Amino acid sequence: MSLSLLVFYGSYREARAGIRLADYCVRALSERGHKVELIDARAVGLPMLDKRLSDYAPGTAPAEMTALAEKISAADGFVFVTGEYNSGLQPGLKNLIDHYYQEWRRRPAGIVSYSAGRMAGARSSYAWHPTLTTLGIAVIPASVAVGGITDSLDAAGEPSGAGGAALVRSFAGFADELEWWAGAVKAQRKPG
Repeated sequence: MSLSLLVFYGSYREARAGIRLADYCVRALSERGHKVELIDARAVGLPMLDKRLSDYAPGTAPAEMTALAEKISAADGFVFVTGEYNSGLQPGLKNLIDHYYQEWRRRPAGIVSYSAGRMAGARSSYAWHPTLTTLGIAVIPASVAVGGITDSLDAAGEPSGAGGAALVRSFAGFADELEWWAGAVKAQRKPG
Protein backbone atom coordinates (compact mmCIF):
# COMPACT_ATOMS: atom_id res chain seq x y z
CA MET A 1 0.00 0.00 0.00
CA SER A 2 1.41 3.36 -1.01
CA LEU A 3 1.28 5.97 1.73
CA SER A 4 1.46 9.75 1.84
CA LEU A 5 4.17 10.64 4.36
CA LEU A 6 5.62 13.94 5.55
CA VAL A 7 9.18 14.14 6.90
CA PHE A 8 9.65 17.15 9.19
CA TYR A 9 13.02 18.76 9.87
CA GLY A 10 13.57 21.84 11.99
CA SER A 11 17.14 23.09 12.20
CA TYR A 12 17.72 26.73 11.32
CA ARG A 13 21.50 26.53 11.68
CA GLU A 14 23.74 27.62 8.83
CA ALA A 15 25.70 24.34 8.70
CA ARG A 16 22.84 21.86 9.10
CA ALA A 17 24.21 18.32 9.27
CA GLY A 18 20.81 16.82 10.15
CA ILE A 19 19.39 17.69 6.73
CA ARG A 20 21.45 14.74 5.49
CA LEU A 21 19.36 12.44 7.67
CA ALA A 22 16.09 14.09 6.61
CA ASP A 23 17.05 13.61 2.95
CA TYR A 24 17.97 9.99 3.67
CA CYS A 25 14.54 9.38 5.25
CA VAL A 26 12.74 10.90 2.26
CA ARG A 27 14.78 8.84 -0.19
CA ALA A 28 14.52 5.56 1.75
CA LEU A 29 10.75 5.84 2.21
CA SER A 30 10.26 6.88 -1.44
CA GLU A 31 12.21 3.80 -2.54
CA ARG A 32 9.68 1.73 -0.60
CA GLY A 33 6.93 3.08 -2.88
CA HIS A 34 5.53 5.94 -0.82
CA LYS A 35 4.76 9.55 -1.70
CA VAL A 36 7.10 11.42 0.64
CA GLU A 37 7.68 15.14 1.06
CA LEU A 38 10.26 16.94 3.18
CA ILE A 39 8.84 19.77 5.26
CA ASP A 40 11.80 21.94 6.23
CA ALA A 41 10.78 24.39 8.96
CA ARG A 42 13.39 26.93 7.84
CA ALA A 43 12.09 26.84 4.25
CA VAL A 44 8.44 27.12 5.36
CA GLY A 45 9.42 30.15 7.44
CA LEU A 46 6.51 30.45 9.86
CA PRO A 47 7.01 33.26 12.39
CA MET A 48 7.53 32.61 16.08
CA LEU A 49 4.20 31.37 17.31
CA ASP A 50 1.75 34.14 17.99
CA LYS A 51 -1.43 32.60 16.58
CA ARG A 52 -2.15 28.99 15.69
CA LEU A 53 -4.00 28.28 12.47
CA SER A 54 -7.20 27.81 14.49
CA ASP A 55 -6.84 31.32 15.97
CA TYR A 56 -7.37 32.95 12.57
CA ALA A 57 -10.79 33.74 11.19
CA PRO A 58 -11.60 31.48 8.20
CA GLY A 59 -9.67 32.58 5.11
CA THR A 60 -7.35 35.00 6.93
CA ALA A 61 -4.39 32.79 7.89
CA PRO A 62 -1.11 33.28 6.00
CA ALA A 63 -1.05 31.27 2.75
CA GLU A 64 2.01 29.19 3.72
CA MET A 65 0.35 28.22 7.00
CA THR A 66 -2.85 27.12 5.25
CA ALA A 67 -0.97 25.20 2.55
CA LEU A 68 0.98 23.23 5.16
CA ALA A 69 -2.21 22.55 7.16
CA GLU A 70 -3.72 20.92 4.08
CA LYS A 71 -0.65 18.69 3.63
CA ILE A 72 -0.66 17.68 7.30
CA SER A 73 -4.38 16.88 7.22
CA ALA A 74 -4.02 14.75 4.08
CA ALA A 75 -0.95 12.75 5.20
CA ASP A 76 -1.15 9.14 6.35
CA GLY A 77 1.80 9.52 8.72
CA PHE A 78 4.78 11.58 9.76
CA VAL A 79 8.48 11.28 10.47
CA PHE A 80 10.13 13.83 12.75
CA VAL A 81 13.88 14.17 12.21
CA THR A 82 15.18 15.95 15.23
CA GLY A 83 18.50 17.04 16.57
CA GLU A 84 19.26 17.46 20.23
CA TYR A 85 19.59 21.04 21.43
CA ASN A 86 20.90 21.24 25.00
CA SER A 87 19.31 17.86 25.79
CA GLY A 88 15.94 19.02 24.51
CA LEU A 89 13.69 19.84 21.59
CA GLN A 90 14.82 21.51 18.40
CA PRO A 91 13.20 24.98 18.62
CA GLY A 92 12.54 25.48 14.90
CA LEU A 93 10.68 22.20 14.63
CA LYS A 94 8.73 22.81 17.84
CA ASN A 95 7.68 26.24 16.58
CA LEU A 96 6.39 24.81 13.30
CA ILE A 97 4.45 22.03 15.02
CA ASP A 98 2.80 24.39 17.50
CA HIS A 99 1.08 26.34 14.71
CA TYR A 100 -1.30 23.41 14.26
CA TYR A 101 -3.48 21.27 16.49
CA GLN A 102 -6.44 19.38 14.99
CA GLU A 103 -4.53 18.77 11.75
CA TRP A 104 -2.25 16.21 13.48
CA ARG A 105 -4.91 14.04 15.09
CA ARG A 106 -5.16 10.29 14.69
CA ARG A 107 -2.05 9.70 12.62
CA PRO A 108 1.15 7.86 13.48
CA ALA A 109 4.62 9.30 13.60
CA GLY A 110 8.11 7.97 13.93
CA ILE A 111 11.00 9.82 15.52
CA VAL A 112 14.46 9.81 13.95
CA SER A 113 17.00 11.58 16.15
CA TYR A 114 20.61 12.57 15.67
CA SER A 115 23.51 14.41 17.22
CA ALA A 116 27.17 15.02 16.63
CA GLY A 117 28.03 12.91 19.66
CA ARG A 118 27.34 9.42 20.93
CA MET A 119 23.93 10.17 22.50
CA ALA A 120 22.43 10.26 18.97
CA GLY A 121 19.70 12.67 19.99
CA ALA A 122 18.14 10.14 22.38
CA ARG A 123 17.17 12.81 24.94
CA SER A 124 15.45 14.82 22.23
CA SER A 125 13.59 11.74 21.05
CA TYR A 126 12.23 11.15 24.55
CA ALA A 127 11.22 14.79 24.87
CA TRP A 128 9.15 14.62 21.67
CA HIS A 129 6.92 11.78 22.89
CA PRO A 130 4.67 13.81 25.23
CA THR A 131 4.55 16.74 22.80
CA LEU A 132 3.40 14.61 19.89
CA THR A 133 0.94 12.52 21.89
CA THR A 134 -0.65 15.69 23.26
CA LEU A 135 -1.43 16.61 19.65
CA GLY A 136 -3.20 13.28 19.12
CA ILE A 137 -0.32 11.66 17.24
CA ALA A 138 0.41 7.99 17.94
CA VAL A 139 4.19 7.69 18.26
CA ILE A 140 5.25 4.31 16.90
CA PRO A 141 7.36 2.05 19.13
CA ALA A 142 10.30 1.89 16.72
CA SER A 143 12.77 4.76 16.46
CA VAL A 144 16.10 5.51 14.83
CA ALA A 145 19.01 7.28 16.55
CA VAL A 146 22.11 8.37 14.65
CA GLY A 147 25.21 9.44 16.55
CA GLY A 148 28.19 11.09 14.90
CA ILE A 149 25.92 12.46 12.17
CA THR A 150 28.71 13.78 9.91
CA ASP A 151 30.53 10.45 10.08
CA SER A 152 27.36 8.39 9.54
CA LEU A 153 26.09 10.26 6.47
CA ASP A 154 28.17 11.99 3.84
CA ALA A 155 27.34 15.44 2.44
CA ALA A 156 24.99 13.84 -0.13
CA GLY A 157 23.06 12.02 2.60
CA GLU A 158 24.53 8.61 1.77
CA PRO A 159 25.29 6.28 4.69
CA SER A 160 29.00 5.93 5.45
CA GLY A 161 31.12 4.02 7.93
CA ALA A 162 29.86 1.92 10.82
CA GLY A 163 27.24 4.53 11.79
CA GLY A 164 25.82 4.57 8.29
CA ALA A 165 25.62 0.78 8.23
CA ALA A 166 23.78 0.83 11.57
CA LEU A 167 21.35 3.42 10.17
CA VAL A 168 20.53 1.25 7.16
CA ARG A 169 19.95 -1.79 9.39
CA SER A 170 17.71 0.03 11.87
CA PHE A 171 15.77 2.04 9.29
CA ALA A 172 14.25 -1.03 7.66
CA GLY A 173 12.50 -2.11 10.88
CA PHE A 174 11.50 1.49 11.62
CA ALA A 175 9.93 1.82 8.15
CA ASP A 176 8.10 -1.51 8.56
CA GLU A 177 6.57 -0.28 11.81
CA LEU A 178 5.60 3.13 10.37
CA GLU A 179 4.01 1.45 7.34
CA TRP A 180 1.95 -0.86 9.56
CA TRP A 181 0.58 1.99 11.67
CA ALA A 182 0.05 4.39 8.76
CA GLY A 183 -1.61 1.65 6.70
CA ALA A 184 -4.00 0.85 9.55
CA VAL A 185 -4.88 4.52 9.94
CA LYS A 186 -5.34 4.96 6.19
CA ALA A 187 -7.75 2.01 6.08
CA GLN A 188 -9.71 3.43 9.01
CA ARG A 189 -9.90 6.92 7.45
CA LYS A 190 -11.05 5.60 4.06
CA PRO A 191 -14.59 6.80 3.31
CA GLY A 192 -17.44 4.35 3.51
